[in-house]
Amino acid sequence: MIRSASDEDLQAITDIYNEAVIAGGSTADLTPRTLEQRHEWVAEHKPRHDFPVVVMEDETGNVVGFGSLSRFHPRIGYDGVVELSYYVATSAQHQGYGTQIVSWLLAKARELGNRKAIGLIFASNSGSIALMHHFGFTRYGFLPQACWNGHGYLDMSYWYLDL
Repeated sequence: MIRSASDEDLQAITDIYNEAVIAGGSTADLTPRTLEQRHEWVAEHKPRHDFPVVVMEDETGNVVGFGSLSRFHPRIGYDGVVELSYYVATSAQHQGYGTQIVSWLLAKARELGNRKAIGLIFASNSGSIALMHHFGFTRYGFLPQACWNGHGYLDMSYWYLDL
């Protein structure tokens, strides 16, 4: 089940995100985020109707992932272009949750009248790149050595989908 994230979900969102921070390869953050920092991140998605933050529950009601639609750029001329982000708990990966979250986010982006969805993915993140291909995204850019991950530089790939 995918539903709007609530304050009660902040700990699960923080835990899942911090798993990604520690594992590396899917976020540019180098240190785990605090609950307050994740709260601020959720609060930046306003209005929430247009920029939702959602959680994915498994069949037992545990939060196993989360996703969001974010403003691509603050300048008004970019309205209608949203960046999608999603994270799945390590224990729940490779079970279709990421596909379900991205599918929901794309449907919501279309429902809201957006023109394009954007994804920024480390070029070494083969799982997320496969998901972009699955949904018909096109790679429109590649930035070598874009991000220091604490051990080395990672290349960044940029993806878009016309909605």
